[in-house]
Amino acid sequence: MKIIPGKLDGILIIEPKVYGDNRGFFYESYNFRKLSEYGVELDFVQDNHSRSVKNTLRGLHYQINPGQDKLVRASIGEVWDVVVDIRKNSPTFGQCESFLLSAENKKQIFVPKGFAHGFCVLSDWAEFQYKCSEYWSPPDERAILWNDPDLKVPWPVKTPILSAKDTHSPLFKDIELYFEYEKQP
Repeated sequence: MKIIPGKLDGILIIEPKVYGDNRGFFYESYNFRKLSEYGVELDFVQDNHSRSVKNTLRGLHYQINPGQDKLVRASIGEVWDVVVDIRKNSPTFGQCESFLLSAENKKQIFVPKGFAHGFCVLSDWAEFQYKCSEYWSPPDERAILWNDPDLKVPWPVKTPILSAKDTHSPLFKDIELYFEYEKQP
């Protein structure tokens, strides 16, 4: 397993070592010891799994009180994954980073608290899975408008399929800031 820091402090790109032969493949998708070398020592308490059709866009979501760390991946299909830094006083506040996640490349992204997260489906359909450090709490759920002009997220789809919530989310400049930047180890 190879772990690479993202351009935004706290984001980690996880590239597993895949062992394949005529039967298929095997890889380790999670290793507490390996992630703890990068300061990630979490007890994940919830796994989520979604299936979406092409051009579906989910996000930009985050949770407050206390927030949620996530370890995300596409287990089937291909998605364009996006994180946005929403931590007060962060040197990369308001910046985004994007990744191609697919069943083929098997990459995962660690998204710590203090980031909004979203993805859109590039393949005919995709299954997206993520581990969460906190339970889902509907009263603490928040979102930012997916196409906020101030964020300049490079979405590869112009007219996505959206939920009502994602269609009417607030602009970045209008959100309350709950997270403070702390330099990652």
